[in-house]
Amino acid sequence: MAKQSAGLVVFRKKKDELQFFLVHPGGPFFARRDAGAWSIPKGEFDDTEDPLAAAKREFKEETGIAMEGNFISLTLIKLKSGKHVHAWAIEGDVDETATVSNTFEMEWPPKSGKQKTFPEIDKAGWFNLQEAKEKINPAQVALLEEMEKLIES
Repeated sequence: MAKQSAGLVVFRKKKDELQFFLVHPGGPFFARRDAGAWSIPKGEFDDTEDPLAAAKREFKEETGIAMEGNFISLTLIKLKSGKHVHAWAIEGDVDETATVSNTFEMEWPPKSGKQKTFPEIDKAGWFNLQEAKEKINPAQVALLEEMEKLIES
C-alpha cells in the first residue's frame, strides 16, 4: 500500500488577493532549493489515524499552531514518490513569524557518524496564487488550483 500524508491548505484573502500559507522543509537537502521545494504543512499517518486528525496534528507539529474551524475536503493527490496526500482547506490568518517547528535528527555530513538536529520546516510564508504555484512542490499545485475554483464559485 502506498504511503499516505495529510495536510492543511491554509488560505486567506488580503486586499482582495487570495493567499496561501506554505512551509519550506528544513535540513541540508533543501537548504539551497526554493522553487518547487515548498509545501503545505503535512506529514505521514497510518491506517489507525483519522486523516483529518493527522492533518491537524501535523500542522501543529510543523508550525506550533493549532488550527480549528470549518475544514473543506480537497481531492486526493499523488506525489511522484507514489505517496497519496489527503488535504483540507481552511481559512485562517497564521502569523508566519510565530511558527515553531519540531525537529529531526540525521547523520550529517553523510558517512561522518555524527548526528545533527534540523528543524522539520525552516521557513513559512504567505504567497499569492502565482507565487505559491512557483514555490510549491509541482504535484501540490492541483490543491491550489482546486481552491481557486472553489473560491471563485
